[in-house]
This record gives sequence, structure tokens and C-alpha cells, in this order.
Amino acid sequence: MSYANSQSKLEQSKKYLAGGVASTLRAAMKPTPLFAASGKGARIRDIDNNEFIDYLLAYGPLILGHAHPSLTSALTEASLTSVAYGLQHEGEIELARLLCEILPCADKVALSGSGTEAVMLALRLARAHTGRRKVVRFHGHYHGWSDAIFTSFPSADMKQSANSPESEAQILPGTGGQSERSLEDVILLPWNDFEALEKLLREEHGQIAAVISEPVMCNSGCIKPKENYLAFMRALTDELGIVMILDEVITGFRLGLGGAHGKYGLKPDLVTVGKALGGGIAISAVAGNAEIMKHIELGTVSHLGTLNGNAAATAAAISTLRELASNGGSAYIQMNEVTNELVAGIRKLLIKHQIPGILNREGPVFHMMFTEQSIVEDFQAFNQRDAALYSQFAELMLNEGVLVRTNGLWYVSAVHGQQEIKDTLHAVDHALKQLKIK
Repeated sequence: MSYANSQSKLEQSKKYLAGGVASTLRAAMKPTPLFAASGKGARIRDIDNNEFIDYLLAYGPLILGHAHPSLTSALTEASLTSVAYGLQHEGEIELARLLCEILPCADKVALSGSGTEAVMLALRLARAHTGRRKVVRFHGHYHGWSDAIFTSFPSADMKQSANSPESEAQILPGTGGQSERSLEDVILLPWNDFEALEKLLREEHGQIAAVISEPVMCNSGCIKPKENYLAFMRALTDELGIVMILDEVITGFRLGLGGAHGKYGLKPDLVTVGKALGGGIAISAVAGNAEIMKHIELGTVSHLGTLNGNAAATAAAISTLRELASNGGSAYIQMNEVTNELVAGIRKLLIKHQIPGILNREGPVFHMMFTEQSIVEDFQAFNQRDAALYSQFAELMLNEGVLVRTNGLWYVSAVHGQQEIKDTLHAVDHALKQLKIK
């Protein structure tokens, strides 16, 4: 498979665009960052006219796949009036109402542009509400790249972080140029450790504004919470007056319309959502209880953003949510059935080729990794995987016509079907056959 045009375009791009790519993550793709030409359904085509089954899905947002008719129609209709007003409009009300109806924790919502922005707002709300400074977060979780929360993050597509693993002794910045002092209010804990969480919160609750957690550790192994761990976190934070924030930027609307907190029967104080919310258009939100969200109304917390709640983004989000809710949630049935077959098929192929590896899965998202371990259920175990071998596998998969993220995280959309399963498993079979294991 030739990538000559993408390679040429990358050199051209480097003359004008810093690094040649608009996001550092994209630079990790081997043999070269791809330049896209078009996408339709579950497939994407590059400028060399190569077609790929897409499990990257724009790093998660394309839950309806590429160019979904309902989404493109909503965007076209919005563009005929105006994509942005800088004023209030009906779409904001409609989307906010939908989110309050769909998300169990939502009395009120605030709209923003990205997952990073949503987390920033949630943290500010927590601090304003409690009058405290400290924030507890967990090893292996990702909450965006703002200075106040972005700690080093071992990942195949984040170079700085991969060279600077998190340690108990020192909380390291996630990137060069980030002030180490910006992380002075962050406390890092191992996730899924009941004893460590309770000990810290009981000893230091007077200084802790919030505990922020992914409900599933998606970026680092798709590791599920231990039984009752999140319920324990909810009870403990509630008892001690600490704001519990669930970062559902990945899991929101992917594990179900009510997100992970709906699936698990939780009611955190605040939830952040993004990615799948806009179906590929940039939008995010903070949802939570009225008492905390009131700080925006009172002006205690400023909520700024030129394009917050713009007409194009709200139209995309409304369309996406309606599509996901249609036909009794058939999209979720489809995604889960496809993921079931795909995961089972890949596991069988690993056995066939005698390559040690596992797949951790929750709903239509899973993490594939090469490891001698039979179970990966904590961050320490995840870090023992052979990340370099998986990067080699991802490159082989690209040559087989399947686009996957180099860190091992796969997303399945509502439009992946039987043909995609068949073609993907054929590609995995061929790629594993070529894989060079030291």
C-alpha cells in the first residue's frame, strides 16, 4: 500500500503548520500521518485513494460514523441561517433540555467546546462550591491537557508523557512548557484502591475540593471499576462534602444515553461529556446538580467561550442524540453486537497465532494489548504491556486496510456491520501472521 501522497503532503504541511499536524497525537501514526480525502459510514479514504475500516473514529467522536445523513442534514440546515450568533438561540435550550432529560445527574448543564474546557469548568465549580483547592485524580486517567490537571501520561501517541511516567514521589507535567507549579493542587492516587482513597479523603478532606475520575479507565487499558468502587467513592465524597466529578468525555453516550453513571446507577455531583455528543462536531458540556451549577448563574464562576453553544454544534448534538435514541436505542444494540463478534474473533486469532495478548472491553470500546499477563485490571499491569509491539501491529493493520489508534484503543460506531467484522478479522489474521515478536 502506498502512502506517497500523504508523505508528500506532510512535508508541505511542515512548512506552515507546526509539526505538520494539528494535534500531537497524529504524529505517532506509522509509517506516516495520513491525510484524509473523505469518509462514509465506517470507512475512510486517504489522498492516496486507500480505503480503511475506521476504528479511530476521530479519536472517539464519530459514534454515527462518517457523513451520517441525519447529521449532515442538521448541519446544512443550521448553516442556512447562521452557524454562530454570539447570542442565545433556541438550539441551546433544546440541547440543554435533552441533556437534563437524558443524564441522571443533570439538573442544569453548561455548554463548552472541548473535553478539556469542560473539565476546567467542572474543577472551578468544585473549588468555588467547597472553598477548597486540592483535586484528587488517578494514575492512568486522562482529563484533557490544561495545565492544572495534565500530568504525565504514558501513551504511544504522547511522546513527552511516554518518557516521563507518573511516580508516587513527584507529579510530573504532561508536556514541555507546562509549569510544574500548576500541579501543586493535584493529588495522585492509584485507581480501584478502596483503602488508599478512604485514607486520603478522611485525613485531608478539609483541603480537597474534588475527586475526578473516569468511570472506566478507557485510555489506559479500558479497565473497569472494581465492584462497588465508584459507589464507595460516591458515598465517601458525599459524607465528607467533596465534589465527585465523573469524566465521561469518552463514556458519555457511548455506553448508553445515560452514560456510564446511568449504566452503573450513580449520581455524581458533576459529569463532563464531549466526543460522541457532537458526532464529530466540537462540543462538550458539564452537567450536575443545581446547587453547584448555580455558581455560574451567580457569577461566582465565569463561564466563557466565544463559540459556546453555537448553532452548528448544538444542531449536531441534538441530531446525534436523537439518532442514538431512535428505534428504542437500536444503535446501541448494533454497536454491542458488532463489538461482541469483533472481540471474540480477535481473541481466537491471538490463540491461533500463539501470541499472548488480551482485550479489555466495556460496551463499544475496547483496548487491545500484547502482554504475558492473563488479566490487566490496574494501571501497573497495563504499563507492562508491549507497547512497541502493538505499534508495529497498528502499522501492519494500516497496510491491511484497517485504521486503529497506535495506543491500542478501538472504537466501534453504530454503522460498523458484518462486512466490517469479516474484513477486520481477515486483516487481524494476516497482521498477526506477520508480527515480529522478539
